[in-house]
Amino acid sequence: MTSTDFDFDLPALRSVPRTAEPLSAAEFRTSQEVRWCPGCGDHAILAAAQGFLASLRIPRENIVIVSGIGCSSRLPYYVDTYGIHSIHGRAPTIATGISINRPDLSVWVVTGDGDALSIGGNHLIHALRRNVNLKILLLNNRIYGLTKGQYSPTSEFGKVTKSTPGGSLDDPFNPIALAIGAGASFVARTIDSDRRHLAATLGAAVAHDGTALVEIYQNCPVFNNDAYQPLKDPSRKDDWTIRLEHGQPVIFGSRSDQAVVRDPVTGALRIGSADDPDVVVHDARTDNPAYALALSLLAEKDLRHTPIGVFRSVFRPTYDSRFRAQLAEAEETGPTDLQQLLLGTDNWTIG
Repeated sequence: MTSTDFDFDLPALRSVPRTAEPLSAAEFRTSQEVRWCPGCGDHAILAAAQGFLASLRIPRENIVIVSGIGCSSRLPYYVDTYGIHSIHGRAPTIATGISINRPDLSVWVVTGDGDALSIGGNHLIHALRRNVNLKILLLNNRIYGLTKGQYSPTSEFGKVTKSTPGGSLDDPFNPIALAIGAGASFVARTIDSDRRHLAATLGAAVAHDGTALVEIYQNCPVFNNDAYQPLKDPSRKDDWTIRLEHGQPVIFGSRSDQAVVRDPVTGALRIGSADDPDVVVHDARTDNPAYALALSLLAEKDLRHTPIGVFRSVFRPTYDSRFRAQLAEAEETGPTDLQQLLLGTDNWTIG
């Protein structure tokens, strides 16, 4: 992914300045000691993010990374841009305030499955439905890593952890389905170890005008090692992973003999043969979210048939643009007397 891949006349990027000269990944590294465990998937994501941000040719002072609490939320320390290590679950809220007031900034949120989907669940869904111009990276390792191994909202049913010694009784959240249900205009999934796919997915997200949620499957080698190993194992990944490409038939498998097929009667999606006449052609831009939701539900409990890529990318007016339009109208036609504004119009006299 290079800077030439990005059209800076796109609405999502039009107000953000560019540097005259290319930037390097080294310029986005800080002097902070990276304090993640050896082998943590966050290392790969950090390296990919530093290289990707350099490719955008956006000045470092025009990029802001906001995080909550958790292992993933340490990322702002290690990227030489503006950053806020905020409070648990509230990163989307803080980032919303930055984005709507500073259209010249590229605003990113880095969060984890616990931070975003437990204490921060309410803040996440409202950012998604409002369609604020944010790029949200949800690093999902299916465990609480920073607090040493409790089950998280994405841990599988029956997961034995320090907080669930008898096995978790919760059915896990599906972050992609949750985002689609909240009305997100852009939803995607990628994997920490697939740097090319990760960069391409980030590229699609940054070009999108509005909230872009990217779920990143990320390994925690200490408390949940190999949680996604079937999707990385060379002997299985082609048969277990479904790669989504807009406008292309959804065909997968080591021999390209499997496919996502639509039932001509019910419209339901299922796994079938690549020879089936009803093989689905992926359309990430369809307005009806039912298709993207059906894709998100294909993955089985053992991760077999997990789609990765962009599930949905549709146009909706952003909260930022509506906010600035309303503000301009209020400045032009609104009341000029502060006391009258505070009193409002709902006044009455009690006789």
